[in-house]
Amino acid sequence: MFRFFVSQDQIDEREGRVEITGPDVNHIRNVLRMSPGEKIRISNGKDRDYLCAVLSAEEDRVTAEILEREESTELPARIWLFQGLPKSDKMELIIQKAVELGVYCIVPVATRRAVVKLDRKKEEAKRRRWNAISESAAKQSKRLIIPEVREVMSFSDACRLASSFDRNFIPYEKAEGMEKTREELRAVGSGMEMGVFIGPEGGFDEEEIRTAMEAGIRPITLGKRILRTETAGLYVLSVLGFLLEDGEDGPAFVSDRERI
Repeated sequence: MFRFFVSQDQIDEREGRVEITGPDVNHIRNVLRMSPGEKIRISNGKDRDYLCAVLSAEEDRVTAEILEREESTELPARIWLFQGLPKSDKMELIIQKAVELGVYCIVPVATRRAVVKLDRKKEEAKRRRWNAISESAAKQSKRLIIPEVREVMSFSDACRLASSFDRNFIPYEKAEGMEKTREELRAVGSGMEMGVFIGPEGGFDEEEIRTAMEAGIRPITLGKRILRTETAGLYVLSVLGFLLEDGEDGPAFVSDRERI
C-alpha cells in the first residue's frame, strides 16, 4: 500500500478528511492512476498515521477519507547517526538502510581522516539527494517521520550537539571487551535520545576519540571483525533497534526538543 506524507494542517480529523497537494497529486493521478475507493496510508510526519481511502483526485489536490488511525511504527527512542563522510556513493546506502532501521536523524560529519571534502555548492546538491533518499526509504518502511539529513558538521560540533543526549556510543578498536559493550547497550531505554558516532574509511584519530570521551561519548567494541564504515553504523542501529522494539503503541515522544 502506498504511503504519503502531509502536514498536520492538511488533516481534518473532525471531518475525517485529508487533502494531499503538491507533487504527490501528479503521482497519484497520473502515475498510479488511483480511483476513488483505493486505500492509501497517510502520515503527518511526526506522530500520526492513518489508513485512508481516496475520495477524489482533482488537478491540484487529492481528497481522502480517514478510515482508521494506525499503530505507530517508530522506535520508542530517538537515535541520531553521526556518520563520518565516506567515499563515493556509500552515504546513499547508509541513509537508506539507517532510515529503514529506525534512525531519527542523520548528521554527516567532517572528520580528520575523511577523504571527501564538500564545498557549499556540492553539499547543497548532496543534501537534496540524501533527503530525497530518506523520504523514499521512509515511505517504503512505513515510517511516521522522514528522518532529516542535516548539514555537514565538524566533529567537535557534533560532540557538542550530542552532549545533551541521554547516551552516546562510538565504536573504537581499543574499547573494553564485549561484556562492557553489552552493559552499555543494555542501558538504553524508551524515551531516550542517543547518538551513534561512526568514522569514515580511515576511522577516527586518537584526538577525536579523546574529544568524544571528554564529551561523555562511550566507546564500544563491535567484536573481532573489522567492519566497513557503511556496515558499522547499521550494525549498531540493528542492535539498538532490537533492544528498543517493545511493541507498545505510540512513540515515546510527544514534542520535539529545540536544537541548534
